[in-house]
Amino acid sequence: MKKSDISNISNAESVERAEESVRSSVQPSGKFGGKADRLFGADPVGLDESARGIVVLVIVGVAVGLLSGMFGIGGGTVIVPALVWLGLTQRNAAATSMLAIVPTSISGVISYATCGNVDWLAALLLFCGMFVGGQIGSWLLSRLPELVLRWIFVVFLVFVVVNQISFVPSRDQHIAMSALTGVCLVLLGVVIGILAGLLGIGGGALAVPALSMLFGASDLIARGTSLLAMFPNSITTSVANLKRRLVHVKAALIIGLVAAVTAPFGTWIAGAVSPRVGSILFACYLCVLLIRSLFVAVKATRSARASS
Repeated sequence: MKKSDISNISNAESVERAEESVRSSVQPSGKFGGKADRLFGADPVGLDESARGIVVLVIVGVAVGLLSGMFGIGGGTVIVPALVWLGLTQRNAAATSMLAIVPTSISGVISYATCGNVDWLAALLLFCGMFVGGQIGSWLLSRLPELVLRWIFVVFLVFVVVNQISFVPSRDQHIAMSALTGVCLVLLGVVIGILAGLLGIGGGALAVPALSMLFGASDLIARGTSLLAMFPNSITTSVANLKRRLVHVKAALIIGLVAAVTAPFGTWIAGAVSPRVGSILFACYLCVLLIRSLFVAVKATRSARASS
């Protein structure tokens, strides 16, 4: 073989190696993108990480922080649709949302706790029940038809909205703890966990009205206790999701940290308005979810009838 041929082959191999190096630096490796040596592995691909996408994440964080502080919810009903709209899959969006809820709930709990509006024992009992109920809900989730689940969620939201409009919690009441109350709180946690696992929603929309209507908690104590009960579950779930590399860590940190900053302001709004106004605002938020869920359920029902 001539020296010129050997030289041409060597040059071609060098060019090919250089091109492969460039491709590996700009394209995701396998299923996940980002740097392979990052602490939690590479982020899932698909998310719009342009300046526009970052702005959307910040706006979502502001909204989630306000809602979390005002209503004692995690904010997943806002985070997940936003992340799906930005390009993540439903699975990755849900996993990312759980991690974003961690700093959000910490900030909200601190804000409510500094004002004495957290019942620590009630939150612990609720969490114990929610942990068990979540496993049952996940088991049922794999066995009930999706269409049935959607309509159960719609009916549930109608029930909660009606109760929020008709029931006005007192701002001065506390949970009167007894053995029977403790057992009932655990049972409530089981029910909340089942519905949360079955319907794919956070526990705040269930826990807050239940703590006020069934156990006599003030609106502020119900919200602070709800946030504290959700906190351990969001951590354990996030650890499992991180191990499976389902979480877009960058998006979760942006949303979570921004929400942690704005959550105290939402807590201040909750304390500044009257319990009646707070109930109406919460009912309005649930109505938005109801309209969206009803639209999805009707659309799914039409698709099922058309396919049959």
